[in-house]
Amino acid sequence: MDIKEIQSLIKFVAKSGASEVKLETDDIKITIRTGSLASGDTTYVQSLPMGQMPMQAPAMQAAPADTPADKGVVAIDDKYITIKSPIIGTFYRKPSPDKPLFVEVGDTIAEGDVLCVIEAMKLFNDIESEISGTIVKILVDDSSPVEFDQPLFLVDPS
Repeated sequence: MDIKEIQSLIKFVAKSGASEVKLETDDIKITIRTGSLASGDTTYVQSLPMGQMPMQAPAMQAAPADTPADKGVVAIDDKYITIKSPIIGTFYRKPSPDKPLFVEVGDTIAEGDVLCVIEAMKLFNDIESEISGTIVKILVDDSSPVEFDQPLFLVDPS
């Protein structure tokens, strides 16, 4: 398990509202605790086989469970809405190299329309719009890596 997978797991646990999750395999043991610290940070401790030092990831803020960020949509300046990445992976604007783009600036979208694809661990995930509106700006270049909760599109809902 690499650090990106661990960070993704931390974000998932923080988002789920669980207070503690333990993961144990033959060579790794991870405990993730949320809400147990006075500051509300999320931390984890990883125990490795004898002779290796455990590592500690930087503390991450847990988002409240009822924020719009949990739905992948956040209002910006009360005019545009930002659609964010629900997962870590590689952002693609087309379903395949020989196909047209899913959306372009100025396109009108409806709830449920596929906006892009994010590849994560050899799986291609369609990212669908949760709102209707017009694409104002595409914030990520094609074939670029994206992080969890990274802004992908600006949409004018009017």
